[in-house]
Amino acid sequence: MQNNMKPQDTAGMLDNVRNICLALPEAVEHIDGFGHNTFKINGKSFVISGENEKGFGLSFKSDRETQEILLQKECFFKTPYIGHHGWVSIQNPAGEVWEELTDLIQEAYLRAAPKRLVKQWLDLHKK
Repeated sequence: MQNNMKPQDTAGMLDNVRNICLALPEAVEHIDGFGHNTFKINGKSFVISGENEKGFGLSFKSDRETQEILLQKECFFKTPYIGHHGWVSIQNPAGEVWEELTDLIQEAYLRAAPKRLVKQWLDLHKK
């Protein structure tokens, strides 16, 4: 399959992830021992991103049901080493997939966040 993306705009993708994650209450960014940008809430990781030979990779915390659904889609795959905990990854996300990713990242945050922050978030975003 031909990849028609420009030589990775990894900085732009990282900026997207950073904008989504750091908009969440009390979320912090941390560079882990592998040089990955890890986004945490209350010491718990909910998003990990980094560059590899294939470009930009993004992993997020999920649950088994959501993971099963996402793995049906071509662009998602089980995160190596931590996939058995429900983590899902995507390589070089582009275009409209970012809309879905924003929701998935917010869900990942809510899975990791303490109850008071979950409540605060839900109160702010009553649909």
